[in-house]
Amino acid sequence: MFEWLAENWWALWLTAFLAFAVVEMLTLDLFFIMLGGGALAGLVADFAGADLWLQIVAFCVVSLLMIGFVRPVALKHLRKGPADQRSNIERLIGETALVMEAVSASGGLVKIGGDVWSARSVSGVLAPGQHAVVSAIDGATAVVTPEPEAGDQ
Repeated sequence: MFEWLAENWWALWLTAFLAFAVVEMLTLDLFFIMLGGGALAGLVADFAGADLWLQIVAFCVVSLLMIGFVRPVALKHLRKGPADQRSNIERLIGETALVMEAVSASGGLVKIGGDVWSARSVSGVLAPGQHAVVSAIDGATAVVTPEPEAGDQ
């Protein structure tokens, strides 16, 4: 078995690529697929007749280059899109909220759309009936700020 593997490194590179692809399907963070690209570079180097050390260098260089240059661009393009394609949480940021129960830095309740959310304020206490703007979502808590007055804009 080991003799065959020593003569057929392409099988190891192909197995590594498939393993990285499976892990990528489970994680979906575009990291392991970059390592898979490096494994394909090792496979190509093997088919080109390169020694094992050169195949490993090809794997390392291509993987690092893809992680450093391709992954950030791919992630940026994946996150780019129109507002109607944002997730439910992302859609809430910037929405107007109605304070149902006084909101302070320690907690409170707001109504966003038709749903009541636990909330906290980053800028003082907000009174019931006051309008606020959702600035972030932290778990199941909306982080709100007072709605700017018409003259403040």
